[in-house]
Amino acid sequence: MSTVDGRVIRVALLGCGTVGGEVVRLLTEQAEELAARAGARVELAGIAVRRPDKHPELPPELVTSDVTKLVTSPDVDVVVELVGGIEPVRQWLLDALKAGKSVVTANKALLAEHSAELFEAADAAGVDLYFEAAVAGAIPLLRPLRESMAGDRITRVMGIVNGTTNYILSAMDSTGAGYAETLEEASRLGYAEADPTADVDGYDAASKAAILASLAFHTRVTASDVHREGIADVTASDLAAANVLGRTVKLLAICERVTADDGTESVSARVHPVMIPRGHQLAGVGGAYNAVYVEADAAGELMFYGQGAGGAPTASAVLGDLVAVARNRVVGGRGPRESAHAALPVRPMGQTPTRYHVSLDVADRAGVLAQVAQAFAGHGVSIAAVRQRDANDTASLVVVTHLAPDAALRSTVDDIAKLDVVNQVVSVMRVEGEDQ
Repeated sequence: MSTVDGRVIRVALLGCGTVGGEVVRLLTEQAEELAARAGARVELAGIAVRRPDKHPELPPELVTSDVTKLVTSPDVDVVVELVGGIEPVRQWLLDALKAGKSVVTANKALLAEHSAELFEAADAAGVDLYFEAAVAGAIPLLRPLRESMAGDRITRVMGIVNGTTNYILSAMDSTGAGYAETLEEASRLGYAEADPTADVDGYDAASKAAILASLAFHTRVTASDVHREGIADVTASDLAAANVLGRTVKLLAICERVTADDGTESVSARVHPVMIPRGHQLAGVGGAYNAVYVEADAAGELMFYGQGAGGAPTASAVLGDLVAVARNRVVGGRGPRESAHAALPVRPMGQTPTRYHVSLDVADRAGVLAQVAQAFAGHGVSIAAVRQRDANDTASLVVVTHLAPDAALRSTVDDIAKLDVVNQVVSVMRVEGEDQ
């Protein structure tokens, strides 16, 4: 063996789709470099796939469909999981951890629901659990939050963490096309899955937001704690209205440390479309790219940008974790454990301070603005800006608010819709990235 001490780290790979195939390729092509970085040769001990006969490109002696046997084998040091989903993957990884195997996973859905259970099993066995590839693909994001910024106080993490929705909104913004036709085009080009529900309805981003909030605020946050809205209701008119005001629309994951008037802290985690100024760092992120904006007390403002999905980019993150885990096993050390010491409560969406952009179709007569303004005042919501345009016998009225609890803003909109001077509430969208 051409390694420092002759040691070999044996890897079980679960799943060999697009990402798994790239992991196999990189392990083979970069074997010598990986050995030098890890301090031991990193070799595949087995590859578990559902249907071995469908993978003639893999060495037959490595392929198996018996996952449990592979992950508990005494010949395996590290399990790399790229299958996705929750069950039976959760049990496979628990079996691996309890058998003393370190785990590298890209499974955001599993981590967003069961990270506490997995970390407890890893701690009990004295092994590692790494998951850089679970959020933002090739972008080195989780490790900086988990390690590099461990001595800082993070106040906010906000970003584009789903490439499919970002591609769709970017295309709608540039072409003026509607949501349905843009989704169809995204599917044709391979940017959207055959069933795009997890992406366009915000489930994928919500899982990632849970992971980001957990790491940033040292608090256990699950996907069910994350307020979630997708992009299916975003219209070409919304993009056009945003453009008039020098804004664009993005689906953002927003995780914040919120301090109440009495000094108590809580965590807010949400995913929904927002209007942001075109001058904001996230506004120019186009196509299927991801970008995450982090604010911290000492470090200030940081930006992480790059390819958030794809076989090779995601495999890059997986290999980075694999080298780190292999190095730890060679020297007898461990990587960072779960940090949930803050245990902050998760703030309900209704109590979370947000800003609204409200577009109304109203009657063209005197007193309309006064009635609308009274409705906002009745809920303690302050108006930041008003824009009005007349056309024939109707008028459009756009109101942008200052920060207020989301429930108060929602109730205000409900009351405005009942006013006899309001023909229609055309659209409601939250606003981010501007002075509050």
